[in-house]
Amino acid sequence: MSTYAADLACASRLADAADAITLARFRARDLNVAGKPDRTPVTDADMAVEDKVRALLAEHRPGDAIAGEERGGAIGSGRTWVLDPIDGTKNFLRGVPVWATLIALVEDGAAVAGVISAPALGRRWSAATGEGAWVRDFDGTRRIEVSGIGSLADASLSTTNLATWTEYQSREGYLRLVDACWENRAYGDFWQHCLVAEGAVDLAAEPVVNSWDVAPVQVLVTEAGGRFSDLAGVATIEGGSALSSNGRLHDTALETLRG
Repeated sequence: MSTYAADLACASRLADAADAITLARFRARDLNVAGKPDRTPVTDADMAVEDKVRALLAEHRPGDAIAGEERGGAIGSGRTWVLDPIDGTKNFLRGVPVWATLIALVEDGAAVAGVISAPALGRRWSAATGEGAWVRDFDGTRRIEVSGIGSLADASLSTTNLATWTEYQSREGYLRLVDACWENRAYGDFWQHCLVAEGAVDLAAEPVVNSWDVAPVQVLVTEAGGRFSDLAGVATIEGGSALSSNGRLHDTALETLRG
């Protein structure tokens, strides 16, 4: 058993509690939706999930800090649980089943255990340092690993929203990467990074992220044999951008984005 196996088991139990809330509120006619100062939506389900997970952590991990999208907190030294109660809230409130609860344990700035649970898709991804990367779906639980693609010309690329490249990075840089790749899609949010970890997609690039968007992604992709960084190439969840890859393509993709 690795150092973080017990924490990963804890994260899975937290995800179970989150799934019970989100599935009950998904496509609910009385779903309450509000706008946040950054113009992104938040639902009553987002708030209920974060409150429930925080309460469980206070009971089972009272000595750990917590940072969440809705209730705040900061990632400091030591152990911090980082929460995104619903990643893909726009999908959730429109009835699109591509959304997930993201839970990660970050220790000294790096994610060491994480769960990404997408109950409407029937899928849950998990990883911890030294434990490998795993997915559970209708076929059971299996270990996953990144692809062996070694050329951008053979690679599949995903992003979230093309418009955000204009606002936060470089639209021209992203389109340059698109043109260099074999295929491109916008699977978006958590899912594209999970697909990288599974080897179904080779690159997932985001021009703007928050730490809670990518904390479990970092450990999932790296434990699957890939590489995770911000768009400056730094292996951090706090760089404000993200690139997941199979590792072989990482440096070339960064160079192509920069021009």
